[in-house]
Amino acid sequence: VLGLLVWALIADTTYHLHAAYGWVMFVSIFFWILTVLFFVTYLLQLQLKFYMIPWPLVLMIFNAAAAVLYITAFVTCAAAVQPTSWRQWDYNRRAAASFFACLTMIAYGVSTFFSFRAWKGLGSNAATSQVTDHA
Repeated sequence: VLGLLVWALIADTTYHLHAAYGWVMFVSIFFWILTVLFFVTYLLQLQLKFYMIPWPLVLMIFNAAAAVLYITAFVTCAAAVQPTSWRQWDYNRRAAASFFACLTMIAYGVSTFFSFRAWKGLGSNAATSQVTDHA
């Protein structure tokens, strides 16, 4: 949802006049589409059919790449916002897109952390942590 807000807010401005927003649009739309594809894959449990793919590793790499590229998109978007814009509605939408790009970057960073824990097998739940072997 956050990625959708980023590219929807940028798309509603005159982004084609500023080259910097082309990069922000590419990153936000590209990772939004890939995120939706991963979501549908897990929703339909298609990852169980492709068991030979190391899904925790794939998700960790995807989330890390998304976090790094969203850092560049956030910095680019925030630097391109001009408070002296002659169109006030463009300024508001671009500033909001910068804010949501920052939130999206943080969300992908947190997802990277949890994907790393899942990949390394560090995650546990209450049921597995209560079982001990006292033989």
